[in-house]
Amino acid sequence: MPDNSDIIKFMNALLFGLVFSTVFVLLNLYIHKRLIEKLDLSKKIKHFLNLFLLINFLGIVGYIAARYYVNIPSWLYYLLSLPIGVLFLLFCTAVIYDISRVILAVTPISRSRRDFFKKSLDVSSLVVALSLSARAMYEARFVEIQKVNIKIKKLAKPYKIIQISDLHIGGLVGKELIREVVQKVNALKPDLVVITGDLVDVKVSYAKETVDELKQLHSTYGTYYIVGNHEYFHGIGEIINAVKALGIRVLENENVYIGEKGRGFNLAGVYDVFGYRTGTYIPDLPKALKNMQDSPTILLAHQPRFIEEVERDVDLMLSGHTHGGQIYPFKFLIRIVQPYISGLHQHTNDLQIYVNKGTGFWGPPMRLGANSEITDITLVPSV
Repeated sequence: MPDNSDIIKFMNALLFGLVFSTVFVLLNLYIHKRLIEKLDLSKKIKHFLNLFLLINFLGIVGYIAARYYVNIPSWLYYLLSLPIGVLFLLFCTAVIYDISRVILAVTPISRSRRDFFKKSLDVSSLVVALSLSARAMYEARFVEIQKVNIKIKKLAKPYKIIQISDLHIGGLVGKELIREVVQKVNALKPDLVVITGDLVDVKVSYAKETVDELKQLHSTYGTYYIVGNHEYFHGIGEIINAVKALGIRVLENENVYIGEKGRGFNLAGVYDVFGYRTGTYIPDLPKALKNMQDSPTILLAHQPRFIEEVERDVDLMLSGHTHGGQIYPFKFLIRIVQPYISGLHQHTNDLQIYVNKGTGFWGPPMRLGANSEITDITLVPSV
């Protein structure tokens, strides 16, 4: 007989599937009515486009199911992952097309010129959607090193921190990608490595060999990890234990001192704000900052919006979660719930925040205008 946790997981999965399916049905209807049906193309081509739309939607349904059944061939998982990104880019194209078509209809020009511009708009819209999808798939293949210098008050000497975030191990993020990330990190010769959440996106037992690759991370003061919101979906306690078994320090509402006494800094970490919803593994900032030494403080918190809870005693917060939007137009949606999307920002006179764009990806293996990132952070004394 299933226990309450199994029932809750099933209900969450069912709700996830229903909400996502409803959203994608509405997006498909909009693309069908406001783009495909308005194209001045033959019925045969329109029929082909509508068939593609249907197959793409079935792929999305298959992807939702595949997230909860990981033992499928990687090539099939890859194909099922693409339709979400393709649909989103088609929807954005449809919105722009719809607006352009309405403007063209009321523009005072001759009928022949209007027909010419309308046909050009039809063809260019399809070409742009196809080109952007191909470009997004191409960009997702590469992880870039993002170098940034951050001035920290009262810091006695420079320190190099390498930040990786949002790897989302599982599905398409496997051993090869993690091994490549580890090699790139080690080549930078860091003083310490921090992993700011969303490390695993499946039950950790399915990804043990891939997670084990993180044992090869090398730095002067070790590797430190905090959980993200996705860990709560896949057995957060098991994930924490698995990471600890690798020799990686998990910061659970606590802090450690990095460097020589009096010449280093405090490194604190909290659980993710998703813990407020689950009632477990709840972030506790006062506890995380308790008994710190009189030195600068770096805080690891997965979601940038946690910065609203930071009032004092923190010089820099390192976050992830946003993926930098991953596919460019998503930035506008993320900005509704997150104060910062990517990069370095001065939040107050005493507090800065850096948001990593994500080292892996979630959902479609696509990135557009937001490259995957390993952040090479050099903390420098502020004179």
